[in-house]
Amino acid sequence: MSLSHPKLSANSKANDSPTLELATSLQQQKVPDVLKVAILGAESTGKTTLCQDLAQHFNTQWAGEFMRPYLQLKWDTTQSSCEWEDLMPIAEGQVAEENLKASQANRYLFCDTTLFELMVYSYWYYGKCPQALETAALAHSYDLILLTEVDVPWVADDLRDAPHQRHEISQAFEQALITHNKPFRKIGGTRQQRVATVANWLADFN
Repeated sequence: MSLSHPKLSANSKANDSPTLELATSLQQQKVPDVLKVAILGAESTGKTTLCQDLAQHFNTQWAGEFMRPYLQLKWDTTQSSCEWEDLMPIAEGQVAEENLKASQANRYLFCDTTLFELMVYSYWYYGKCPQALETAALAHSYDLILLTEVDVPWVADDLRDAPHQRHEISQAFEQALITHNKPFRKIGGTRQQRVATVANWLADFN
């Protein structure tokens, strides 16, 4: 994820003015009988591939990472990267994508990142997070949260900017999940091994 501001102190907790109610545009829709699986992790660790493979395996939908097409368009048109002002539009687009795909899902929905990931990156790059985004990120719930291992080669593109920080960023995700009491499991291995492992885990929900 490429952002225009340098990483600030990890101890910084500055936020925008707090909001008391979750913004309507950031509300997560609950769909009966649909299990939601969130896949989080550092860049270029196989999140999108895993979502696609799992959706194909279970004949269902997956919610794409809204940030990528949003930032790719911005890069293609202005040659500029993500800025603070982009965070809320990205958050709203991500929630809209997830809610839409949840309404179309067949028992499972696989989410290629969530607001929680956007929140972690916001703290990573800016040392703070928009309060509405953080409130929503912590309020959203998933039946299974997966954290991808850094065990696949890094692949460059217009948006990726941290090939040598993937382990450090992955540790930031792990710490944030622990801090906010979000149970998770690490997923690694080959494409086939990852799908088989997740399928076995989901069988426990039956």
